[in-house]
Amino acid sequence: MKNPDFSDSVADHFVVGDLRRLDVVEEVFDSDIEQVYQLAADMGGAGFIFTGENDFEIMHNSGLININICDVARRRTNIKKIFYSSSACIYPEYNQLDPENPKCDEASAYPAAPDSEYGWEKLFSERIYLTLMRNKGIPVRIARFHNIFGPEGTFQGGREKAPAALCRKVILSNGEMEVWGDGLQTRSFLYIDECVEGIMRLMESDFVGPVNIGSEEMISINDLAKMIINISGKEVKIVNKDVPQTGVRGRNSDNALIEEKLGWKPSLSLESGIRKTYDWIRGQLDN
Repeated sequence: MKNPDFSDSVADHFVVGDLRRLDVVEEVFDSDIEQVYQLAADMGGAGFIFTGENDFEIMHNSGLININICDVARRRTNIKKIFYSSSACIYPEYNQLDPENPKCDEASAYPAAPDSEYGWEKLFSERIYLTLMRNKGIPVRIARFHNIFGPEGTFQGGREKAPAALCRKVILSNGEMEVWGDGLQTRSFLYIDECVEGIMRLMESDFVGPVNIGSEEMISINDLAKMIINISGKEVKIVNKDVPQTGVRGRNSDNALIEEKLGWKPSLSLESGIRKTYDWIRGQLDN
């Protein structure tokens, strides 16, 4: 845990500590806590996840955090429910080779073949939480996030994801911007407020999951860059760069299950969320 990067915490009680340490987790799981929202992970965008240089730390750090949380939770009578944030990265690479028709419904996770160690750790940790519920009787809820973005998210330094990185590049551009890969790879992106709404609805429901929390508004990375350029009002040329860190060719949230179980789906358009994010990042860079 660390202090927020861009604003003060509004929490009643905030602890800065290393969740890889069992004693730190024991400290934060005090007797007043009944619900746990586990979103902590060693993560980043393609420039962090897909280089191969961070694989051990990703698996070790995130895995240890989740093992510690489950270990402490099973020994505390005050913990009534746990939310675990998994990822769309758990889905098999072989189902995401066609950028126009990726298969990411929840049942398609097995036979497992994630495209990164980050995805493997998330899939493993899903099973830790499910066994905690099955063997120790602690209710859990699991959601697989699809590219969450918005203001106050990392936008530089190497761990940023595509929406923030592209917004930064457009803002700083003097006429050109670099886009990794051919730009034809597709993704969907979900604004942070929609993600929070999905989490709360899942926690209030009787549905365990795993369930996708994401948008079905799929877009190519080149078209996302064009959207941001249009929002900026600038004249910027896209320059595609051949790099290995582009991930799967196509990924999109399949929302059939969340609509069936929770009667809900995201409603904010991608462009609306990108505008909010662009304006915030521009403000940060102007300061």
